[in-house]
Amino acid sequence: MAAVTPLITPEALRDLLAPAAPKPDISEISFIPGPPVVLDVRWRLGGPPGVEDYRAGHIPGAVFVDLDRDLAAPPGRGGRHPLPSPADFQAAMRRLGVSDGRPVVAYDAADSTAAARAWWLLRYFGHRDVRVLDGGYRAWTEAGLPSEAGPSPAESGLGPAEADPAVAGAAPVTGPGSAGPGPVSAGDFTARPGHLPLLDADAAAALAGTGLLLDARAGERYRGETEPADPVAGHIPGAISAPTAENVTPGGTFRTPAELAARFAALGVPAPGSGKAGSAPHGPDGAAPVVGAYCGSGVTAAHEVLALSLAGIPAALYAGSWSDWITDPSRPVATGPDAG
Repeated sequence: MAAVTPLITPEALRDLLAPAAPKPDISEISFIPGPPVVLDVRWRLGGPPGVEDYRAGHIPGAVFVDLDRDLAAPPGRGGRHPLPSPADFQAAMRRLGVSDGRPVVAYDAADSTAAARAWWLLRYFGHRDVRVLDGGYRAWTEAGLPSEAGPSPAESGLGPAEADPAVAGAAPVTGPGSAGPGPVSAGDFTARPGHLPLLDADAAAALAGTGLLLDARAGERYRGETEPADPVAGHIPGAISAPTAENVTPGGTFRTPAELAARFAALGVPAPGSGKAGSAPHGPDGAAPVVGAYCGSGVTAAHEVLALSLAGIPAALYAGSWSDWITDPSRPVATGPDAG
C-alpha cells in the first residue's frame, strides 16, 4: 500500500464526509472503506479546556479528544504527558469510534500542534491511515465550510463496556457521530506499539551527541530565559533550538516540503535521500535514527516530527521530553543560546 500523505485540505475532507460525493484527488487518499473518523484535538498549554471551543463550534460529525486524558497517561516521572499504555490508548480510541480499517483525520484550532500528537500516537500504535487537517478549524471555517455546535458523544463518561467492544455486552456510543448525524458504534482499533521511532532519556542524550536532537519549544524556553510549565529552565545539552512554530505559515498551514527541507538543512539535518537521515530503531535496515525531537512534554515535538516527515526526513520522538528529563536531578541542564 502506498504511503499515506500526512496532511489533508479542508476541501478534500469535505468531499470525504459528503455522502455519495465523488472521491477527491487520489493523491490525498490511501484506502477509503468509509468516511473518516474526525477527531477534534483542540488544546492549549495552560488551558482553557479545548472542549469549550468544541461545544461552541466544530466540524460536523467530529468527536472531541481530551489530549490530557485520551492522548497521555497521568503526569509523573515520565513527564507531564507520558505515553498512554497500549490498553488505555486502545480503549480511548475505540470509545471515539476509531477502527483499524477506517481513515482518521485529526484537527485543532489552526497550527496542528495538538493534532500532530494524535497523528503520532495513532501511527506509533499501528493505524495505517491518519492525516492532519492542514490549517485546522480555522482553515475549515475560512473555506466557508459548515460547522455545528453542541457536546461531543465522547463527553458522556463511558465505562469499559462502552469504550471497548471486546468487553462483553459492549454498547454503541451515541451522539452526533464521526461520520455525520446519528449513533456511532465503538471502534475496533487495536493498539500495536512500535511503528514509529521512540526515544527515552538515555537515547535522547546519546542522540544529542552522535546525531541531531531538535528542541521544538520557543527559543526563550530553550535558552532558559523563561519556563511557564516546568520547574527547571534550560535544554538538554547538545540539543539544537528548532521552534516548531517556524514550521507553519502565519495562517497555521504547514510550509511546503521544500521550505521545510531547507529550514531543517540550515539546522544541520541531513537532506532527504542523502543516506544520512536515519530510520526507525528497528526499521528494515536496522539503523538507529540520527534525528530526534523533544519539547516540554511531547506534544509540540510530535509536530516537529510531522514537519520532518513532510520534508522526507524520518525522526524519532522523545515522548517524555523536558518534563521527563528534569525528573532526574543527575541529568545535566544547559542554558543560553548554544547547544552546550
